Amino acid sequence: MNDATTVLLIEDDPADAKLIQEALTDMEDGRFHVELVTCLADALRRLNEERVEVILLDMTLPDSQGIEAFDQVAQATPDSLILVLSGAGSEETARQAVQRGAHEHLAKAHLDAHWLPRTLRCVIERENARNALRNSEERFRTICDASPLGIFVSDAQDSCVYTNAAYGEISGLTHEQALGTNWSSAIHPEDRQRVLDEWRAAPTGHASIHAEVRFLRSDESIVWTRLNVAPMLDRTSSRGHVQTVENITARKTAEFQLRIAEDALFEEKERAQVTLNSIGDAVLCTDLLCKVTYMNPVAEVMTGWGYEEALGRPLTEVFQIISGTTRQAADNPAQRAINEDKTAGLPMDCVLVRRDGIESPIEDSTAPIHDRDGRVVGAVIVFQDVSASRSMAQKMFHLAQHDCLTGLPNRVLLTERLSQAIGRANRYGKQAALLFLDIDYFKHINDSLGHAVGDKLLQAVGARLAACVRATDTVCRQGGDEFVILLSEIERPQDVAYVAETLRTKLAVPHVIGEHELHVTLSIGISVYPDDGSDVDVLMQNADTAMYHAKADGRNSYQFFTADMNSLAVQRLFVESSLRRALKQNEFVLHYQPKINLDSGFMTGAEALIRWHDPDLGLISPAQFVPVAEECGLIVPIGRWVMREACRQIQAWLDAGLHVVPVAVNISALEFRREDFLEDIALILKETGVAPRYLELELTESILMQDAESSAAVLVAIKAMGMRLAIDDFGTGYSSLSYLKRFPIDALKIDQSFVREITTNADDATIVNAVIGMGKNLKQKIIAEGVETAEQLALLQTQKCDEGQGFLFSPPLVADDFAKLLTTNFSRRQESSNTYTL
Repeated sequence: MNDATTVLLIEDDPADAKLIQEALTDMEDGRFHVELVTCLADALRRLNEERVEVILLDMTLPDSQGIEAFDQVAQATPDSLILVLSGAGSEETARQAVQRGAHEHLAKAHLDAHWLPRTLRCVIERENARNALRNSEERFRTICDASPLGIFVSDAQDSCVYTNAAYGEISGLTHEQALGTNWSSAIHPEDRQRVLDEWRAAPTGHASIHAEVRFLRSDESIVWTRLNVAPMLDRTSSRGHVQTVENITARKTAEFQLRIAEDALFEEKERAQVTLNSIGDAVLCTDLLCKVTYMNPVAEVMTGWGYEEALGRPLTEVFQIISGTTRQAADNPAQRAINEDKTAGLPMDCVLVRRDGIESPIEDSTAPIHDRDGRVVGAVIVFQDVSASRSMAQKMFHLAQHDCLTGLPNRVLLTERLSQAIGRANRYGKQAALLFLDIDYFKHINDSLGHAVGDKLLQAVGARLAACVRATDTVCRQGGDEFVILLSEIERPQDVAYVAETLRTKLAVPHVIGEHELHVTLSIGISVYPDDGSDVDVLMQNADTAMYHAKADGRNSYQFFTADMNSLAVQRLFVESSLRRALKQNEFVLHYQPKINLDSGFMTGAEALIRWHDPDLGLISPAQFVPVAEECGLIVPIGRWVMREACRQIQAWLDAGLHVVPVAVNISALEFRREDFLEDIALILKETGVAPRYLELELTESILMQDAESSAAVLVAIKAMGMRLAIDDFGTGYSSLSYLKRFPIDALKIDQSFVREITTNADDATIVNAVIGMGKNLKQKIIAEGVETAEQLALLQTQKCDEGQGFLFSPPLVADDFAKLLTTNFSRRQESSNTYTL
């Protein structure tokens, strides 16, 4: 079928609107696409945007009443089909609208799902037929007026009903003068009798006449013409005659002129035949006995019958139609059209059985054929193969319910299946569960490796998820990197926990996408029906909320929804909005914590640590807002601000003549994976004027190992720019020694969780010692974080740790206080003092 017809429904009554929408959109062929507006203003705006084929107009609207509504719509879209809807008491207004040009009047009380679509189809087909007829008449007049031959058309009484311009030039008669005259009146009296004798000699006037005659014009001038008079036959009776007149006065010979006319006529005939053969639909005609009288080439192909073979055969033999559902023979549409004298059609599921047995679904329209007296003389069937359109409709239906990238169900289908699962759970006393899944740090992969790799990863994740659940469950791609799994029937919540663990285990196996080996983890939120919600929207929202809590708890985990999470979700939104305000109003500040050489006691560097100075809450530590910033993407502009502010402050200290130590800045995963990360750093260094040797970048193992190959390339570029690199929180993440050896790292920072228990936990002491040894072998500096006691310091010195950072030496300081520390450090270096008290 062709594309769906757009129907603009202008109706403010919800019940009527729903009835009409359901009647038109529930059709299996998808013939109509309904758009609803409830007031005239909205309708006029919609019509101003794009033409609409069909308009259903209720003239009782909130912002317009009566015939005025129709007038405005008709003025806005004169080419659309307008059908007015009337209720009780508005029939007269509807009749006025029809008188003013409305194409149909429909009573609301008589609308239903059966008649409304059929009525619309009939109106559309009727209007198409009218347009075709008007176009045909216009083409006929245009062709005739452009013809060099004079044309004189007479009715059955031989009175003129039409002449073209050429005839007027030849005969000297205007169109008005010629109307009503006899076809022979313009012929010279000396030739007229000869032509009339030949005319009368023809049997019942049906034979054509060809003669060379003179025309006598009103100014007494004579024009020699080649006259052809032919009857217009309707089977056995004549409907009049067509006279063509050729001016041969200026021609050298009548024979030459006749050949030109014959060639022109032949060309016209050929064009007409080509046009008929190129019609895309199959056309088949019958007589009153439903015997075949005509087939076009398309009908021959579709039925398997040649025209000559089919001629005179019963329609049911040539046009074999069966029901696609029952496989029984369908009713003869031609017989029904003839008997009822109206357009008929086949049921929607009919199949045409070709002569060789091949079947194809078809759609048809059958209409009665009338003679000039209005009597039915046969029927014409116009039909087409709809295999492709029905296949496309099925594909479109599938696409409407499935994700185009992964092929998984989308939210539309998930919502439908979740509603069904809730119904079954109610009937059988079961439970249903939703698992809302988000791929951790997926945006980093997209930003660093491109969307092509990201798309392939989504496909691989979707396939792996689908393999982990039952056939009765549903894996849906929600959008982006979010998936939702519906467990349609569970006995207890523990079943969901088992599935979540399975998903985490299966997803822990690296995904090989091209040349990249990608490690993927999931944050999973779980809601269970009926405990966590009684409808689809609530269950989805609560699973989403639980997923955010899984992310907040460090990712790569799952969380069941609890009532407390709603208040925490509200709090998270508040923090997010406050962070946006803080960025705009410059509420962030940097504190600087020194790094100390454990052998000399001198300060060798510092770490820039962000703090948020909220005007109401005061100073807020990063642990309270950085996770939210990472989730909502604000960590990128915040990280850019930290780097710029640190560089600005370094240059300010240098300009003040201080002996500055390198300052480390923490880099988030989102920042590191951005395509313009290196360009941003270069721009900040250029704008602030800071030499790269004063800047150190700290990244975690997890960030670097998400795509080790890509990370290595970026790290090499950073080193080439002259900056130092350190791995922060070393030992808490996953890393590969082979890659660690390849990374151009200057320092490893032992996570404070190991340092905290170094004097009381033998395992932690062993880990620290191992990291120090590994760093020494790799020629990397080792920095211990979170040094708070003299005992910790002593043990680190014993194990030959290079540097330390923590409250034992100094808490993070504001810029002015840190400047004093820089001065003190320089003085002590001058004095070569070896003390750890700052």
